[in-house]
Amino acid sequence: MSTLQTAEVLQSPWEGRSCFGTGWHKLMMWVFIITDGLVFAGFLAAYGFLRMASPTWPDRSRIFHLEFIAVMTFILITSSATMACAVGAARLGRRARARQFILLTVLGGLAFLGMQAYEWTKLITAGASMSSNPWGPPLFGASFFTITGFHGAHVLSGVTLLSIVAIRLALGRTRAEGVELAGLYWHFVDLVWVFVFTLFYLV
Repeated sequence: MSTLQTAEVLQSPWEGRSCFGTGWHKLMMWVFIITDGLVFAGFLAAYGFLRMASPTWPDRSRIFHLEFIAVMTFILITSSATMACAVGAARLGRRARARQFILLTVLGGLAFLGMQAYEWTKLITAGASMSSNPWGPPLFGASFFTITGFHGAHVLSGVTLLSIVAIRLALGRTRAEGVELAGLYWHFVDLVWVFVFTLFYLV
């Protein structure tokens, strides 16, 4: 078998193909984001149902420090801006600049996780858990820890992914498309937090 024939055999059947004008890597990322978004929507809809069905619900001003949560939210939204700058730099071929912005995004994600861990620690110390709530219905604790924990796991996954992308950028093994895919995931995580923040801390 010739070298050309060998290359044709080893080539992925999806290589170079696209669907709806979008590369397969990006299309699969969108499929994942939509699917994961539906999971979050289910969680938040269940939370809304439980809250409406419950005769009483804890007063958020007695439980949360809204100024602290606002800082958490600001940090996460800012990290979305730095991620957008990283994508823009990668498209221009400025790998070092893109890596710097990705590392700033990672720092933002770590700061958010640290603040969330602090918030969890205070609530657990006060007696809140998956099965108990010192401020009222136990379902509040179960809903809060499930949804914020699920989101926190996504932030941790995003931080890990971005760290890998930064390392691969330094080694010259990641193209602009890889940075863009990581950016899509990170923007999704930030967008979900906007809904979580609104339902738990504002409404």
